[in-house]
Amino acid sequence: MSVTTAKRKEGGIAETVRVIIHALIIALVIRTFLFQPFNIPSGSMKETLLVGDYLFVSKFSYGYSHYSLPFSPPLFSGRIWSSELNRGDVVVFRLPKDDATDYIKRVIGFPGDRIQVIRGVLNINGQPVKRERMDDYLDTEDGSATRVKRWRETLPNRQAGEPNVTYTTLDLVDSGYSDNTDVFAVPPGHYFMMGDNRDNSTDSRFPQVGYVPFENIIGKAQIIFFSIGEGERPWHFWRWPWAVRWNRLFALVR
Repeated sequence: MSVTTAKRKEGGIAETVRVIIHALIIALVIRTFLFQPFNIPSGSMKETLLVGDYLFVSKFSYGYSHYSLPFSPPLFSGRIWSSELNRGDVVVFRLPKDDATDYIKRVIGFPGDRIQVIRGVLNINGQPVKRERMDDYLDTEDGSATRVKRWRETLPNRQAGEPNVTYTTLDLVDSGYSDNTDVFAVPPGHYFMMGDNRDNSTDSRFPQVGYVPFENIIGKAQIIFFSIGEGERPWHFWRWPWAVRWNRLFALVR
């Protein structure tokens, strides 16, 4: 091998390494400050989010805490460049009692709010949230067809001019364990989260989750970029034609 050929080969390897390093840095910046991918492992947010959904969460929507950083090093407390949440946002947060675990739920209660569930109806500050009965949800993920009661719920706005957020909730059983609760008084700097699949969601109604500090919030769920049937493996690309939920691709999370 000539000296010139050897130098070209070394230069080509060095250029490849530089490209890989630059790509990793760009990916790290995007993941830390812009968007982070998450997947849905449970049915607690049905029918808004399904097991097998893959979505992008915007890291910039509410500012940054140390949980925004890779490996969450405790370099600072609180949030920087913070922005307020909106009632009804679907957010990813770190579990207060286990800050290595990510949860995704809907923002229901703000600091100072009083939240209660009475006979399956969500109440905010003493007022029942408006809900309308819809056609049953047909759950076919486990191979059988199960009909589940479905409601269209509309949250009250927090101040004049804000849009009312409307979404659907599921009601698996009548008089479920969490259909009647005590009043939850949301403390300062914390939020009350609930899953849309009301009888199958471990959320702020339960001590395992409780009130979620503002600092623990990672970001806002924005868009589903991939979705595959429950039990399927996303890398089994040969099954995509019938396993991928094509109608959910690029759907906005509301």
